[in-house]
This record gives sequence, C-alpha cells and structure tokens, in this order.
Amino acid sequence: MAGTVALSFLLARWPVAHAVFLVVDVYTVLFVLGMHAAVTQPHVLAGGVLRVRQAARVDIRVPVGLIASVRRESLFTHTKKDGELNLPIGSQTSLTLELTEPVNAPKLLGTPRLVRVIKLHADDPKSLYDAVIRARTALAPAPQDAD
Repeated sequence: MAGTVALSFLLARWPVAHAVFLVVDVYTVLFVLGMHAAVTQPHVLAGGVLRVRQAARVDIRVPVGLIASVRRESLFTHTKKDGELNLPIGSQTSLTLELTEPVNAPKLLGTPRLVRVIKLHADDPKSLYDAVIRARTALAPAPQDAD
C-alpha cells in the first residue's frame, strides 16, 4: 500500500503514467485476493460424496461407496503414474484413497483422465480419515439375522 502512495506521488506530474500504474496496481490487488480465495477450498465430505479440491483447478466428486481403502501416510515424493492423481501441498500428501472404480479427474484444459488412486493433503488428516471411515461404515449393509 505504501508503494502505491509513493508511486502516485512520484507520477503526479504525468497523468497518463499515473493512470496506467493505478490500473496495474488495482489489477494486482484483485489478482492476489482471487488467488487467496481460490487456495482456501478444503476437501468436503457431505451427502455420501467426498469433494477433493485444490485451488481453483481441481474439484473432483468421489462417491464414498467407491472408496475401497483410505490410508494416512505422509509422502514427500510423488512420481507420475497412470491412473493416479497426486495433489500435494508443499510437496506433501497425507492421505491416500484407493477406489474400486475410476473417477474422472480432468486435466487442465478439461481432457478426461480416469484415476483409481488419489493422494491428497489435508490440514487435519486424522479428522478427514475418521470422517471417511465413518461414512464408509454407514454405507455398509447391516448383517442379516438367519432364522
């Protein structure tokens, strides 16, 4: 903010340059606010669907019934493999989901990509792990009593 005021003072004699830099400054502030808003989308588990999200480009809906297993594991290296989606934050993932059927995880320009393994980072991996386990257990059919 101090830079904006200082630049405004220095460019007061040149209104065209002043206007250009003011537009650039406002654009930069809006861009930074947009980036912060896009990054703060956590994963959500509701209605039998886990929404795996990262920034503004990834939003995948995984039905809980398709989750074969979930593991808490901290990984710091990730190699690209077919059928696997890595969503690290700071080069780290904390949960691994293995699916019974592939889900679509579109690439950057919308090209379809089917994945069976999703490695993601959660701020509180234990809570997300416990919630996924509870949701999977709630979907399991109750045992039938034989008469």
